[in-house]
Amino acid sequence: MFVSDSLGVNEKGHLTVSGADTTELAGRYGTPLMVYSEDGIRRNCRKFVSSIEENYDGNGLALYASKAFSCLEMYRICKQENMGVDVVSGGELYTALKAGFPAERIYFHGNNKTDDEIAYALQSGVGRIVADNVEELRRISAMAAQRGQAANLFLRIKPGIDAHTHNFIRTGQIDSKFGFALETGEAMEAVRLVLADANLSLKGLL
Repeated sequence: MFVSDSLGVNEKGHLTVSGADTTELAGRYGTPLMVYSEDGIRRNCRKFVSSIEENYDGNGLALYASKAFSCLEMYRICKQENMGVDVVSGGELYTALKAGFPAERIYFHGNNKTDDEIAYALQSGVGRIVADNVEELRRISAMAAQRGQAANLFLRIKPGIDAHTHNFIRTGQIDSKFGFALETGEAMEAVRLVLADANLSLKGLL
């Protein structure tokens, strides 16, 4: 029993990925070697897209998290499979655009965006910028004003849940740097700030 439909064993007893002999691949390209199954990736993309269609009447967009693996081919596959993508750096945004990915289906995440990255996102016309704190909102507003546009925003909300795991990977608790807290009123204050700012357009919460 394999963890993926893309894995198998051939007549030589060699592990295969989508039918490709991994021993032969290692001999040809050397090791370490990372091998992805395009068929498997496309199957997973289609599961997410069809789930949105079937359960939400198409009112949603499944996003690929670029930080998992960012390269031109991944973005081309996601584009062909009608996915959106979530980027967390100027480099990922550049790569997605270089692959011809539609800017309106790109969501720019990350709680440590530089001014240059925010300006690049606005210039590129990304679908949404996901904001994590008030200081970031002010910077986005100022740069949007310089361009004479309103930045389309999502606000990241902290659920106030402690996952009881390692401190380095905890993100949902109330004192996390990732997003606005509900319990303290911080999230509502951020909503009010955005709604009162002509350079910011609130499109949703996540």
